[in-house]
Amino acid sequence: MYRRSVKLMVTSMMAAAAMFGADNSVGTWQRNVEKTTYQSANPNPITSLIMVREAVPNGLKVTSIGHRQDGSGINYTFTAKYDGKEYPVTGTGSVFDTIALTLLDANTSKSETRKGKYHMTGLTVISNGGKTMTISNKGADADGKQTSFTVVWNKQ
Repeated sequence: MYRRSVKLMVTSMMAAAAMFGADNSVGTWQRNVEKTTYQSANPNPITSLIMVREAVPNGLKVTSIGHRQDGSGINYTFTAKYDGKEYPVTGTGSVFDTIALTLLDANTSKSETRKGKYHMTGLTVISNGGKTMTISNKGADADGKQTSFTVVWNKQ
């Protein structure tokens, strides 16, 4: 009986480690404003942004804190499973109010964000060394105009 309990506990711990270790985006990331690019005529309005990505069962909790050029703050969070379903975004300063995530592999995920006319599909890719995260988005901005942008993040 003891051996069976130990095996069950070890198996459960390994499954939990695999579940939480399957997303290499987990960690603290700082937005690299200089390497971030926008297709639209609108300049990058963000002067600083830190994103903390934490593993949760079957998904991710993200908290973003920073500032825009106009002095307004950014402080939003969401918790979403990697099931492709929409989850709410709460707080201030986010351009989207729902997000849907799909994990493709440990280094790649897809996202879909929405708020009014704003609708973006994105691809998040972690570099092989795990030090850089690149999020490429394309879709419609808040005015419904087609746009795309690429945000580069450095792991802290």
